[in-house]
Amino acid sequence: MDYGRFRKECLGVYAVWWREIKVFQREKSRVVSSIVQPLMWLFLFGNAMGASLDVNGVNYRDYIYPGILSMSVLFGSVFFGLYIVWDRKLDVLKAVLVAPVSRISIFLGKVLGGCTDVTLQVLILFLFSFLFSSINPWGIPLALLILFITSIAMVSMGLAIGSFLESLEGFQVISTFVVFPLFFLSGALFPVDDRLPGWLQELVRLNPLTYTVDGVRGALLGLNTFPLYVDLGVITVFAVLMILAGSALFSRMK
Repeated sequence: MDYGRFRKECLGVYAVWWREIKVFQREKSRVVSSIVQPLMWLFLFGNAMGASLDVNGVNYRDYIYPGILSMSVLFGSVFFGLYIVWDRKLDVLKAVLVAPVSRISIFLGKVLGGCTDVTLQVLILFLFSFLFSSINPWGIPLALLILFITSIAMVSMGLAIGSFLESLEGFQVISTFVVFPLFFLSGALFPVDDRLPGWLQELVRLNPLTYTVDGVRGALLGLNTFPLYVDLGVITVFAVLMILAGSALFSRMK
């Protein structure tokens, strides 16, 4: 690829990324809901359960904080694919796809746009970390890195789902079928240890989000089930696979 072509592709990625940022800025209700929902989990569910139990000497509300951060990334990232279906209905996507850049560049621009949106939401949630007595603030950069890699994987997954669906209802059904098992089997709300039934342990270990929750929990609370290199390795490989799968499906979209 010559320099002129490479520059054009980079500009295409930037243009799509910038469009997604502007859309995100206009949708204030989306930003508010993405912050309120995790806080409700933390301060209603977390405080209710935390009044009667702790996990490994850590208050339950503090314990689920990394899991709720991961939940915010999961929900915000996967449901970002809904915009593919919506843009298709408005014929906006058709105008974007005829641009003189490859579909891979368009896909990457959307992935980066979605990751930026989700990362901004997570940064706002990190502002509340001072309310949790067990949180190590020096672990926030590592936790943010893990969550960013996860957002790349999940945005790619959401775009992959949206690329072969033409109705909003169909996307919501399929994405919900994917999102809730990933969340509830991630250890976000419970410790991953030998007390779980054997069949459930296997499902939890096969879930890539488990390693996100474990990595973030290790960074913020020092409570790891798996070594950090395993957590980073699994979610990085998963992100690469989702980018490859998502870009392939997006390229074949009509």
